[in-house]
Amino acid sequence: MLGEVWPFVQVKHDAGQQVVLARLVDRDGPGARPLGATMAIAGDGTWRGSVSGGCVEGIVLDAARTVLDGGAPQVATVSPTAHLMPWEGTPACAGELTVLLTRAPDDPVRAAITAALAEDRPLAVRVELEPPYSWSVTTAAEWPPPGDGGPAFVEELRPRSTLVLFGATDLAATVARMTEPLHRRVVILDPRPGHVLSGAFPTTCEVVRTWPDEWIAGNPLRHQDAVVTLTHDPRIDDRAIRAALGSEAGHVAALGSRATHAQRLRRLAGTPGLHRLSGPAGLDLGAASLAETALSILAEVVAVGHSRSGRRLREVGTPIRAAVRR
Repeated sequence: MLGEVWPFVQVKHDAGQQVVLARLVDRDGPGARPLGATMAIAGDGTWRGSVSGGCVEGIVLDAARTVLDGGAPQVATVSPTAHLMPWEGTPACAGELTVLLTRAPDDPVRAAITAALAEDRPLAVRVELEPPYSWSVTTAAEWPPPGDGGPAFVEELRPRSTLVLFGATDLAATVARMTEPLHRRVVILDPRPGHVLSGAFPTTCEVVRTWPDEWIAGNPLRHQDAVVTLTHDPRIDDRAIRAALGSEAGHVAALGSRATHAQRLRRLAGTPGLHRLSGPAGLDLGAASLAETALSILAEVVAVGHSRSGRRLREVGTPIRAAVRR
């Protein structure tokens, strides 16, 4: 996906370096990465991303360097079996992968992608699968994307889901840092001035001094959004929970022990939607440290977002990877 590698693309562009994008546009069998998976390879030899999870990246890197050296963009067919000796076993993901290798787009397409990702605006990004492999972008109002009807690959960049953390605590800071690679917007809310000014939070999240119900009233939550209360202060958490349960948020959770949660349920008895409240927040990881607790909370957020149980993969028969919308 473009969003996974675009910060790298932008940094290299700002440094004056050429970047080739290798994008998985088709395959004839199972694989570890979804269609749209992208590698970005820079002129200095550094790279980010993957198209197969490791099986063919060496082959793709060689092809990308050819394009960087002046070779023509191309649609290449690669296979994990290409470098196997006759006696070596075939991996499960042995199907052929169709990979588009082309230079990262110039302005105005590059600028449009950068702005859409930064501002959480939807954007359809289209690249033709025949020479000259032209790029174009289309806003939601202009859908369907332009083109002459030839083969093309289109990725729809969607606004990020929002994770709202009530309580500007050390745990909130850890959750926020762990959320950075998950392509989610993080908002941390707390009415206490000393907490929001701690300086502990990454610059990638928003920290707002406000009461939770007041913020939710002015910022409607969507089904793909999640809310977790972390303050351990009923004066804040209870207001947050009532407001969140009255919103469209798909996941509402509250930190605390089982005894604390039992008391919370008694206080909130009769609150509409109380059955939706998940508490204690998190999955059963045996979390002891701050980082493990943050991991437990985030694991539940991801599982609920994909309508999964959060159980061990060996115990379930569902597909490992949730469907990715493009």
